[in-house]
Amino acid sequence: MKPSDTALAVAAEAFKISGGIMRTSEALAAGIQPRTLYWMRDNGLLVALSRGVYHLSSQDLPSQPDVAAVMLRAPRAVLCLVSALDYHEIGTRIPPAVQVALPRNVRPPRIAHPRIKVFHMSEASMTAGVEEQSIAGVPFRVFGIAKTVADCFKFRNSVGLDVAIEALQEVVKNRRASPAEIMSYANIDRVESVIRPYLEALL
Repeated sequence: MKPSDTALAVAAEAFKISGGIMRTSEALAAGIQPRTLYWMRDNGLLVALSRGVYHLSSQDLPSQPDVAAVMLRAPRAVLCLVSALDYHEIGTRIPPAVQVALPRNVRPPRIAHPRIKVFHMSEASMTAGVEEQSIAGVPFRVFGIAKTVADCFKFRNSVGLDVAIEALQEVVKNRRASPAEIMSYANIDRVESVIRPYLEALL
């Protein structure tokens, strides 16, 4: 049975206030009835970005909907590596999955879609260089530029040394971060000796 026009209007307004994206639990907490929520989903008014994460179809899709969907379901995660480079508009690589960092003692979330790749980091590395950002009203954390460059060298076997070098060259050339900032995070990641030769070649 179709919900009343009033119920649909109230639900749509709640989604708009939340930037167009909400989890099921948030929608229910906002007063949207389950039957209204699922009717909207089944009739194309809502689009499922991930299990239990919905986007109001009348709103423009955020620039990085996969990131928004993952961060809603994994709020302790920090966007990292190629995904962080992509967010900061550095390099030419498209992340094959949403890459996030989690503390070593935290289990990866079970997310079938969108694709997610988890990298476990030490407590010191997890708390260094973190920035608070948002996509379509969804708050999330992402490593800053200098920390991301250092992380790419730390996880060069996973993302590729060429990706790390490209990011370093672009960041230094365009002064997005200073060599000193990069080396400070390289110290935390214990990759000073790896980065130093490439950095010195640019100076």
